[in-house]
Amino acid sequence: MKKVEAILRPQKLTDTIKALQEIGVTGFTVSQVVGRGRQKDLRGVYRGHNYTVNLHPKVKLEIVLSDYMVPITIKTIIASAQTGEDGDGKIFVTPVLEAYNIRSGMIDDTIDELKKVREGN
Repeated sequence: MKKVEAILRPQKLTDTIKALQEIGVTGFTVSQVVGRGRQKDLRGVYRGHNYTVNLHPKVKLEIVLSDYMVPITIKTIIASAQTGEDGDGKIFVTPVLEAYNIRSGMIDDTIDELKKVREGN
């Protein structure tokens, strides 16, 4: 299993969620975040005072998937969230070693089954 974390422009979230649902990805977590990358600072004047915004609002989409779903998920996120400008975001992929169901306290069945397949049982 893998965890895909995508940092996106907030205005692209709805399109991205719709695209993910079309490929069968329905479980995910969304968080509002701020960050700094290559996107330029925003400068403005409010009531006669200059201000600079150097941390930009973004959303973080976190999805835990089976390994075989990762490539299509990444392609889908890129296709739905890309504008071609600085500030479109990043995607990170990390391995998930274990996951537990809080209600039952048991290891998640899908990961347990994956371990059995890898071990040849």
